[in-house]
Amino acid sequence: MIKVEHLVKKYGDRYAVNDISFEVRKGEIVGFLGPNGAGKTTTLNILTGYLSSTSGKAMVDGMDILEHPMEVKKKIGFLPEQPPLYLDMTVREYLNFIYDLRKCKLNRKEHIAEIIRVVKLEGTENRMIKNLSKGYRQRTGIAGAIVGNPEVIIFDEPTNGLDPKQIIDIRNLIKELGRDHTVILSTHILSEVKSICDRILIINEGKIVADQITGDISKNYHGNRRVSVRVEGPSSAVLAEMKKLPGVVYSRIGAEYSDGSASYLLESREDVDLRKPLFFMLAKHSWPILSLELPGANLEDVFIAALDEENAEEGNTNPGKAKNKGGK
Repeated sequence: MIKVEHLVKKYGDRYAVNDISFEVRKGEIVGFLGPNGAGKTTTLNILTGYLSSTSGKAMVDGMDILEHPMEVKKKIGFLPEQPPLYLDMTVREYLNFIYDLRKCKLNRKEHIAEIIRVVKLEGTENRMIKNLSKGYRQRTGIAGAIVGNPEVIIFDEPTNGLDPKQIIDIRNLIKELGRDHTVILSTHILSEVKSICDRILIINEGKIVADQITGDISKNYHGNRRVSVRVEGPSSAVLAEMKKLPGVVYSRIGAEYSDGSASYLLESREDVDLRKPLFFMLAKHSWPILSLELPGANLEDVFIAALDEENAEEGNTNPGKAKNKGGK
């Protein structure tokens, strides 16, 4: 649905986007992840036609955004970081205004009613936007972005500045929209990407440094091995023995329980599997294992490792850990 080929955007001698390529398939929800200033917003502004690229191509449904700007824009709904709302309009007036701007051909009354239902704006239709909470303003911005039922919806930092409940509401809304639309979600919030997205693109200093299926993050991360275990026994003694196991680089007590057990998190070197030595050590002391799991790497690990790898390559060293870089 979306294809970016060798995209470059320069400002003088500085690269905001530096030769990136990636694809987003129809029906995917893709997280565009990176630190502030990494090039996320610049890339999205090029995709939506707000900016022109220095070189390279950005295509939507096979059409180049520069060669067919009007046709491409009809296929895209865009919510920038600061929603472009007209505060002196009511919600319904605003949606009618966007309907006219986009020259929408759908039945006006039915379409706007459906948007209000989907975005859960019932009861606010006749309220002035300036009198809405930030969460409802964000919903109004999303409602405007889906007028005309575009095939692609792009969100730039959609939960920025919202309170925890509003964040959960907006995330659930984005997941619901992802059932019928191709979605790109730009954010620097790691948990947001993991909870919503099918795939993750990590960008740093204008370059794509990782491209991974969200569910495969732990498999593609080659770092320390982790073991989470719950053991019945004296916690201080258990932890002391765990620290003696060969290859352990980190260990701590997670929580202690009223039944005399405690949970522990251990990390070992990549080449060490702790499960057998841990079992034999605990059996020797007659400390029963109540549960054991391998949580693997978390998204924070992958994000940091991807950036470390990119920086290491630029410095001609190779401590990086995240693999499978580059486009799909």
